[in-house]
Amino acid sequence: MRTEQPVTIRRLDYTPPSFLVDSVSLAFDLLPGGTRVDATLALRRNPVADSGAPLSLDGEELTLEGVWLDGEPLAVGRYSLSESGLEVRDLPETCTLRIVTRTTPEANTTLSGLYVSNGNFFTQCEAEGFRRITFFPDRPDVMARYRVTLRAPRERFPVLLSNGNLIARRDCEAPEWLAAAHDGEAPGAGPATPEAWHEAVWDDPFPKPSYLFALVAGRLVATEERLATMSGREVLLQVWVEPGNEDRTGHAMQSLVRAIRWDESRFGLELDLDRFMIVAVSDFNMGAMENKGLNIFNTKYVFAHPRIATDQDFAGVESVVGHEYFHNWTGNRVTCRDWFQLTLKEGLTVFRDQEFSADVMAAQAATQAGAASARAVKRIEDVRVLRAAQFPEDAGPMAHPIRPDSYQEINNFYTVTVYEKGAEVIRMLQTLVGRDGFRKGMDLYFARHDGQAVTCDDFVAAIADANGADLSQFGRWYSQAGTPRVSIVGSHDARARRYRLEVRQACLPSPGQPLKQPFHIPLVVGLVGPDGRDLPLKPAAACAGSVRRIETAGGQVSAVLDLTEASQVFEFEDVAEAPVPSLARNFSAPVVVEHACDDAQLAFLAAHDSDPFNRWEAAQRLATRCVLAVLDGAAPAGRSAPLVAAIARAIDDPHLDAAFREQILALPSEGFIAEQLEVVDPVALRAARDAVRGELARGLAGRWRALVHDLGSDAPWTPDAATAGERALKNAALAYWVDSGDADAVATAQRQFARADNMTDRVGALQALLRAGGEPREQALAEFEKMFADEPLVMDKWFSLQAAMHRRPGDPPVLERVRALAGHPAFSLRNPNRVRALVGSFCHGNLAEFHAADGSGYAWWAERVLELDPLNPQVAARMARALDRWRKFGPERQAAMRAALERVAAAEHLSRDVREIVTKALAA
Repeated sequence: MRTEQPVTIRRLDYTPPSFLVDSVSLAFDLLPGGTRVDATLALRRNPVADSGAPLSLDGEELTLEGVWLDGEPLAVGRYSLSESGLEVRDLPETCTLRIVTRTTPEANTTLSGLYVSNGNFFTQCEAEGFRRITFFPDRPDVMARYRVTLRAPRERFPVLLSNGNLIARRDCEAPEWLAAAHDGEAPGAGPATPEAWHEAVWDDPFPKPSYLFALVAGRLVATEERLATMSGREVLLQVWVEPGNEDRTGHAMQSLVRAIRWDESRFGLELDLDRFMIVAVSDFNMGAMENKGLNIFNTKYVFAHPRIATDQDFAGVESVVGHEYFHNWTGNRVTCRDWFQLTLKEGLTVFRDQEFSADVMAAQAATQAGAASARAVKRIEDVRVLRAAQFPEDAGPMAHPIRPDSYQEINNFYTVTVYEKGAEVIRMLQTLVGRDGFRKGMDLYFARHDGQAVTCDDFVAAIADANGADLSQFGRWYSQAGTPRVSIVGSHDARARRYRLEVRQACLPSPGQPLKQPFHIPLVVGLVGPDGRDLPLKPAAACAGSVRRIETAGGQVSAVLDLTEASQVFEFEDVAEAPVPSLARNFSAPVVVEHACDDAQLAFLAAHDSDPFNRWEAAQRLATRCVLAVLDGAAPAGRSAPLVAAIARAIDDPHLDAAFREQILALPSEGFIAEQLEVVDPVALRAARDAVRGELARGLAGRWRALVHDLGSDAPWTPDAATAGERALKNAALAYWVDSGDADAVATAQRQFARADNMTDRVGALQALLRAGGEPREQALAEFEKMFADEPLVMDKWFSLQAAMHRRPGDPPVLERVRALAGHPAFSLRNPNRVRALVGSFCHGNLAEFHAADGSGYAWWAERVLELDPLNPQVAARMARALDRWRKFGPERQAAMRAALERVAAAEHLSRDVREIVTKALAA
């Protein structure tokens, strides 16, 4: 673990590498207790770098055994070794450098670099893990071709995988260094009796940065499929898992095939290797990693079987498989010049996986209207994530532009801002130039930069140049942090038959950026007439230059407005009657829209808006108003009446599919509502939200009962979007029905739990029973544990559901349950999935219980962060983010949170990862 004092790295200080690496030859002798790495680098001095600069090679936790220059041992005086790397001086313009090192994979709990999980070898090199494998210029702008030889005992490690194409596989002798090491008794040597060894040689024909290197070795089995690409080449697709899990890979394979076909048809991009491999591992810091041709995945995003995976899990597998495959071009073939450009690959690829998932869902719909609502459901899901996680980040101490200006630890900048907000910035580019224009820009981007490490500016330039567009002001989305607030006032002049929108934009200060310049915001608007239909849009001459285009499709009429000034006016002619404006349709920009409208207007939009996203948005605004009013002392029954009526209309609307209705009736999260408050009392907030939910539950009890019974089915489970939507609506209705207090509801939930043939319905019933509390809850939890004790991913759900549980009257604090669960045999701090399930779900997902007034949650948080940090700094830093927003709370909670932060900050040997988080939080 790196515990040295953090150094701030700044984007503007970028300098090119002193040497380039044309090719790398790596030979691994793989043993868990001591792996030997023999690396040969073909070097040449970078013509654009300082001609006298030495060669700097990064390296951590490595034992250096020798260095050779052009075949001769390098004199000790020619190089210097430190904790962070190796510096070699006085090198010729071109040369070959050989470096032999030793590392200990089985002791590597950070899961960065080369490590062992369940007896198998895996790697994770993004962002800076390759330096834990060998000494190397471990930066993304050093791109090289790799040839890799893997050697290992054949019986223990029968499968040997690396990037690219397999060119040789054969038996071999045990390495000489091992035979000479005390007759096989050296650390990591394994059994004292000689073992038969074998080797595999892999060659990657495409230059890549070191962060895309991958290696896997162990006892694994593959499911395979052969596919002809759009040019007619036959390729081999493989999904590798530990034996016994083969039946859980079918959906991942199908998702991979769909992703390949989608990228061919949408962007004309083809798989460029002879094979594409996915490997699943249970110990993994991330969701998955896009290593060239050898994607390594968390099992959570590969295993999909109805017995252990919910519909949401199935969708997650498809999304992540698509995401990592799409990186083959947006991230691998064209990569980042430096880590400040991370959103170049991540924001773009998140956008691509969102579009892929939306297109897949739409393709499964039976009608055009169903396709539109299916895409809307995906859009709603993505915006929920953005508002729940990224908007608070933009308002907190870790706020940063999607292209940061500085960092201390790059692992801390794999954030929702870089990923999800980055995707919204890409989506705005598509909105500005249109779908066809965006494709033209992508084509130009690859034509210009294939095989290069480039910047965000290069991408925006390609979109601009392909479309003849001026996107210079749009670049502020890359350089300015914060969530813009767009205030809109609408007015109708009946005599002039004109409707006027006065629009202002502003963005609050963020760390290091006290003043913000106006953004270029694509604002998509429509005007809904009194009959519920969209009005024709005729821009007035004075503002026509700021109206990019009028879009008409399927009864929807929208204008794409260019909001570029702090204050602008947009007018539309021939508007005979006062309309209700539909603003920021399909969430056209990651902004907060402020527009004064009453409950009746919101209910009208929720019933009639032709934009499905804004129908949902209107219901959400209505629900948020209700909760805030109750929090301020309003009577729940009276204040919730408009919301109850709006939800009833949505439930009864035969034109809305099930998945969309489920989104409409879901209340805004506590976290989202908390962001609307200056000072948060989480206990009072939960009580207010529960009161509004109770009004919905009791006021619509008959409808909940009817939905549960009407959507119940004895038909076997199927994975299509339509039946998944019906299950989602049924289970949401079941939870509301249980909240109504109807005893039949609890009995129905118990029957569904016992009889379910799929995890979606079983978890849906369990969630309803958790809300019921008491003996039904405890019986269901015990039975669930008994049924799935041998299924780690399902036990993650069991931990998470309890950690995020709402306390019922008479219950002890949830923290007591969480403390007990931390001692459960299935829980381990060494496994990131377990940590996220229990610690993450409690600290990030249970607002009222974590923020208990006595500060007990904060003390427990500090204990867990300090316990995690020596094991896995990346995961510890993720958990440390739970106190980012400590200044949002009242004085007593602030004092307790500050004390917990100071306790962590004062710890000796704290990792750079955690230190950056807590010091920035304290300095907020």
